[in-house]
Amino acid sequence: MTTTLAAWPYPRLCAHRGAGKLAPENTLTAMRVGHAHGYRMIEIDVKLSADNVAFLLHDATLERTTSGRGRADALPWRELSRLDAGGWHSAKYAGEMLPTLAAIARWARAHDVRCNIEIKPTPGRERETGAAVALDAAQLWREAEIPPLLSSFSEDALVAARDAVPALPRALLLDELPQDWLRRLESLGCVALDVNHRELTAEIAASAHRAGHRVLSYTVNDPARARELLGWGVDTVITDAVDTIPPDAPT
Repeated sequence: MTTTLAAWPYPRLCAHRGAGKLAPENTLTAMRVGHAHGYRMIEIDVKLSADNVAFLLHDATLERTTSGRGRADALPWRELSRLDAGGWHSAKYAGEMLPTLAAIARWARAHDVRCNIEIKPTPGRERETGAAVALDAAQLWREAEIPPLLSSFSEDALVAARDAVPALPRALLLDELPQDWLRRLESLGCVALDVNHRELTAEIAASAHRAGHRVLSYTVNDPARARELLGWGVDTVITDAVDTIPPDAPT
């Protein structure tokens, strides 16, 4: 049985962590660089500070991409906001700040950029983070024509996001595709599958579509692979290669 697909309001190409590797990931500067290359959708990683401020960071710890050390949720936002989140990338970006989700929302809405918010909880805070990010997103994008897409590898976080704000669209992130992937999507009420491109085939994409789900794929940095995925009908391809894969790449 084929289910009619709901409208998909997001672009076919999405800038991973803002601008992939051209600028420090998950910073406002990265978002601006991606935007300058013509991208109108960004993927960002969001977690909570010790005092429950939603901010952007991929890792559970601070060392790789900031001047801080230790768990990312061990510091209040006031201290996190003082960290250097750009110097690790290059001297050009030294002093770049970690942004809050609120700052990203203001920028994205002002520039008509769509957002894929990956809920990236520090371990042990999955449900708390899922609910908080969903509630914040609902408020920050209130009355927006197109809401952000919430995604996560954590099913607990997605359940909490669903329970907190059922109306926000959600996607299940998977690095490996289990046999029951479709059942998981349906039990979580997700509108989309977001899967490692190495796991994806044309048949899987078609199966998801027949069941009424959209398909995203990450992280696709080869232009030929991006064209292949788009040719299969993948709805959104997430890439670091904003400088070599044009946002209007043909199928």
